[in-house]
Amino acid sequence: MNLSKFTDYSFRTLIYLSNNSKNLYTVEELSKNLNISENHIKKIVHALAKEGYILSTKGRNGGIKLAKPPESINLKEVLLFCEDFSKVIECKKNSIYCTYNSERCLIKNIVNMATEKFIQEFSKYNLSDVLNSINDDL
Repeated sequence: MNLSKFTDYSFRTLIYLSNNSKNLYTVEELSKNLNISENHIKKIVHALAKEGYILSTKGRNGGIKLAKPPESINLKEVLLFCEDFSKVIECKKNSIYCTYNSERCLIKNIVNMATEKFIQEFSKYNLSDVLNSINDDL
């Protein structure tokens, strides 16, 4: 299963902000520290702020920081916010060329079950679990 760059960068941004929660950051600083383009960071910051994961304030004393404690941010919720799992396998029911045109299609059902297990694995963890594992390695 491949995660989109948006999801990857969102997780990286949240981890970075969590690990450095005492500081406010600009888009430029996040871009440089995470080695992600400013364009991507702007989109991510906007989306994560809209969803309530981070606070983004403008102005001279403004900046970006985590809005919630890391232990209250479940990874499954972030994953589902970032990813569209409805297109893991596309069924073209009206196509004569589609081999998945039955609700009983085993391939489609296997992919759907595997995707659900993948998503459920994320539900077992929150952002603080990730931070703890990273900090244990340092």
